[in-house]
Amino acid sequence: MEDKLAWVERELENLKKEGLYTTIRTLGSPQGAWLIVDGRKVLNFCSNNYLGLANHPTLAQKAKEAIDKYGVGPGAVRTIAGTMELHVELEKRLAEFKGAEAAISFQSGFNANLATIPAIVDKGDLIISDELNHASIIDGVRLSKADRAIFKHKDMDSLRDVLKENAGKYRRTLIVTDGVFSMDGDIAPLDKIVELAKEYNAITMVDDAHGEGVLGRGGRGIVDHFGLHGQVDIEVGTMSKAFGVVGGYVAGDRRIVEWLRQRGRPFLFSSAMTVPDTAACLAAVNILESSTELVDRLWENARYFQGAMRDLGFDTGFTETPITPVMLGEEKLAQEFSKRLYEEGVFGTAIAYPTVPKGKARIRVMISAAHSKDDLDFGLEKFAKVGKELGVIS
Repeated sequence: MEDKLAWVERELENLKKEGLYTTIRTLGSPQGAWLIVDGRKVLNFCSNNYLGLANHPTLAQKAKEAIDKYGVGPGAVRTIAGTMELHVELEKRLAEFKGAEAAISFQSGFNANLATIPAIVDKGDLIISDELNHASIIDGVRLSKADRAIFKHKDMDSLRDVLKENAGKYRRTLIVTDGVFSMDGDIAPLDKIVELAKEYNAITMVDDAHGEGVLGRGGRGIVDHFGLHGQVDIEVGTMSKAFGVVGGYVAGDRRIVEWLRQRGRPFLFSSAMTVPDTAACLAAVNILESSTELVDRLWENARYFQGAMRDLGFDTGFTETPITPVMLGEEKLAQEFSKRLYEEGVFGTAIAYPTVPKGKARIRVMISAAHSKDDLDFGLEKFAKVGKELGVIS
């Protein structure tokens, strides 16, 4: 009788043959412009640490102070005995920072999407989702009993067609989109989405995971970027990227936030954010409110690097943000390119199926305010060397 789990081994071997097997490397240093990865010092082009806050001394100090005062873990879910003063203060400050009526925190941005979508729409409702939305949105949609429809990526004619076709058929309609699409770095036309939502009386929801700390005044995100305060019903965010810590939140209409306190399952059934994480997130909000210096530096670095990469002949796709996809196409080429970069001292991970469609493999370079011009020049030199060696550029 065959081992009942033998299929797993076969599937793993198939992934390796197809160039789709993910090698998970181990960090031996704090996040920063440079990392110790598997014992080797390399330039960091992988992390979502947009503003360099993941190892900021103020965040670390505030986390330590909070441990001394409150301990480490909350010890319970928020609705029983897990809501601490820090959680309440963080939610108040996030709402102020985002210019929203209220905010609620979750354990991650992924959990925020899983909590929100099933709580807002159910059987008899309709979810309309951009075809390139993040996996957490897709999973949130799957958890809901609502019907679902897909509109073509950023295509407002497609969205209008779906809205028109389904007008009057459902109790309520939810339009959901990423703000910044994490694989390509392009920005959702949120202003136009809001216009259509108003016309068809639909609820609007945007996942701003890669927009906060990047877009808007001092990194206030995509709603601020388009000047849509009070017009977007639900704004989901994460505190694991530009904020440099971990956790998620929903900001928006106070009624939505209050409903999520009553019916958001990750809020009800999973312990709250830990004490040091919450304190560090508060410190990150304070830093972003005090100055635009880090956000300005991030964009300056992005413009410099992307311009130089295009001058070298690389295809950087449709990015409108510091996310820099270096388009390579074939999965095996992307894996080999990543391997050679690592050998040359640059940590740039290959992104392939199922994260992106087959034939759309790439190295996704994540620019940070922590990078110096010398760091970027080093990376450019190595990309040029490997690109010529593998025939990607001439």
